[in-house]
Amino acid sequence: MTLYFSHTSPYVRKVMVLAHEAGLVEQMEIVIGSGTPLESGGAPIEANPLGKVPTLARADGSAIYDSRVICQYLDARASAGLYPDGQRRWDALTLEATADGILDAALLMVYETRLRPEDIRFAPFVEGQWEKIDRALDVIEARWMAYLAGPLCIGQIALGCALGYLDLRHAPRDWRATRPALAQWDARFAARESMRATQPPAA
Repeated sequence: MTLYFSHTSPYVRKVMVLAHEAGLVEQMEIVIGSGTPLESGGAPIEANPLGKVPTLARADGSAIYDSRVICQYLDARASAGLYPDGQRRWDALTLEATADGILDAALLMVYETRLRPEDIRFAPFVEGQWEKIDRALDVIEARWMAYLAGPLCIGQIALGCALGYLDLRHAPRDWRATRPALAQWDARFAARESMRATQPPAA
């Protein structure tokens, strides 16, 4: 398998953390390939017409994407059990969707400040994205801590990567300040070997 990769993409990191946990890293060739909405750069557009990473090219030449699809594929390939059965499965998928929504909003904030010329940046848009992140983190702090204490699953992996991205790109916002339980969970989760192995370079 060939994984099209970016060192700072949190979606790529989610795939790599799952691959580490599932014991599949040695079966994957890593190819650097990424771009932005304004420039495809080295993005894998032949494998993925959307020009996004992660994209996974399989041995038969066919490609699958995005991170949610790749993670399910790798989990099934390794029988890793990171997508639980029963009600916990729907909880895991909902938590993954929440974490990915946090990433979507955080990435839009980055694009607004890094890609849009300064004279046409729209500060209320940036703050609106952070409000989404704030609400999501508050709900996780209030309602999800018991779930996070359970067995490892894709929801936890996605959340750990989302929190890591907030630290990478939005550290001054200090998401930990009003969420002590989530901060403690993150400290433990970030110490996992899979998370240490996929730590992105400093911003």
